[in-house]
Amino acid sequence: MTTLHSRLRLLRELAPAWLAALWWGSLSTVGFLVVPMLFVYLPTPATAGSMAAKLFTAQTWVSLNCGLLLLLLTRPNQAEGHANHARGAIVFIVAGMLMALLSEFAVAPRIVARENLALWHRVGSGLYLLQWLCAGAAFWRLAASSRRAQV
Repeated sequence: MTTLHSRLRLLRELAPAWLAALWWGSLSTVGFLVVPMLFVYLPTPATAGSMAAKLFTAQTWVSLNCGLLLLLLTRPNQAEGHANHARGAIVFIVAGMLMALLSEFAVAPRIVARENLALWHRVGSGLYLLQWLCAGAAFWRLAASSRRAQV
């Protein structure tokens, strides 16, 4: 029974780092590989842009779900007597979620409406990059916390 309990505890301590890796990896794949390939291989920029918008919307929901689960998994446990090092990642998780929400609900509608397209595309790209950096920082902190838990 003790072995099962210790394995479950280890899984609970490693899960946030794996989830943050999923978030960061999905952002990396969609934003830096899949969407650029759409513009190379689809017949028109309009077709590629339409598909990219759908992928970015799906990525927003992946980001928000990962962020929400990370917040739930890294919340302070009152039963623990020691400080939880993973709490340092919370600011990056919340900031990344905010970037996703701003991109989806403030910037994307302006891009779809073709309203000052160059400006809003740069703003959206900047928010995506900031979200990617936040997810990476959260992953870095949570992975470091997981390594400390294993020792």
